[in-house]
Amino acid sequence: MTSEPNPQTPVRQMRLIVEAEDYDAALAFFRDALGLPEQAAFEGDGDARVAILDAGRATLEISNPAQVRMIDHVEADGRPSAKIRIAFEVDDSAATTKDLTDAGATLIAEPRETPWKSLNSRLEAPAGLQVTLFQELETIDERSSKPGFKRP
Repeated sequence: MTSEPNPQTPVRQMRLIVEAEDYDAALAFFRDALGLPEQAAFEGDGDARVAILDAGRATLEISNPAQVRMIDHVEADGRPSAKIRIAFEVDDSAATTKDLTDAGATLIAEPRETPWKSLNSRLEAPAGLQVTLFQELETIDERSSKPGFKRP
């Protein structure tokens, strides 16, 4: 499935590729527990397997070290995040956090409200991935009227 082109960017899709030593556990976690629909799956020689999961709209968040430290302080009581961390926007951070810990994730930080008005939790997931779950508590328009917010 190919995304419709965005007239503001030549990029049609961002895909994050993760090598998972325990492929079945990672697939069960992200596809079955988190609920990312499978777009395609392929098998090849030598037990080569890949599944492409639809994670909704993708964005690339680039943060400087000071911002990462601030997020780590707010979101995980200062515990440093991995160099690459995946964040998923969900409808209910608390319920999804519970579902994913029940599915084998290790809880790093319980859901908590952030200064930017989202409800965030942090988990250690299969394939060595650190995951943030976030639930927006305000719309982008509500947040845009606050100090420090910039819109392009």
